[in-house]
Amino acid sequence: MNYLAHLYLSGEDESIMVGNFIGDYVKGKQYQQFPLAVQRGVLLHRQIDWFTDRHPLVKACANRFRANYGRYSGIVTDVIFDHFLATNWKRYSNDPLRQFSKHVHAVLLSNFSILPLRVKMFLPFLIQHKRLESYAGLQGIWQSLAIMGRRTSLPQEADFAIEVLKQDYALIKTEFEGFFVELIEFVETNYEIEIDKPQEL
Repeated sequence: MNYLAHLYLSGEDESIMVGNFIGDYVKGKQYQQFPLAVQRGVLLHRQIDWFTDRHPLVKACANRFRANYGRYSGIVTDVIFDHFLATNWKRYSNDPLRQFSKHVHAVLLSNFSILPLRVKMFLPFLIQHKRLESYAGLQGIWQSLAIMGRRTSLPQEADFAIEVLKQDYALIKTEFEGFFVELIEFVETNYEIEIDKPQEL
């Protein structure tokens, strides 16, 4: 999953939120240098990724992007799933997305000193451009994929990804919804995480 989903799945514990957010930038046993609660967040991040990468609905969605993205199609799926979480945020959270995003910004800034260097470098950009909220729009998804295409090994195929998303929008939304409810249950059941979500979810 991408940033918004990892943050959402952290529940109410701010240290777990920090660890879950930085998980991709903490390799191997490096997590042991952080406070214990942050360590829990990093390990939670890894388990969320483990569950996600093996889920048949995620694999089905990723196959749509394989032609142009190859082995990176799962990363594209992660970003696009954040779009459906953002656009349907009221279904999953009792707090507005903007309020949640501002809270996340405050938590990360208050823990700035312990963030990995790469996270320190992009955090101001994430906050300034309201990246978490931007996932609700297709332009925001395009921008995220385009930036990743320029700065990482992800192929520069943002236009292709958005075209596929538009063509199969309803089907991908259904895949996300079926998968995400199972991921929430996995996290809450196995990791004692309490997510402030509507009762009917």
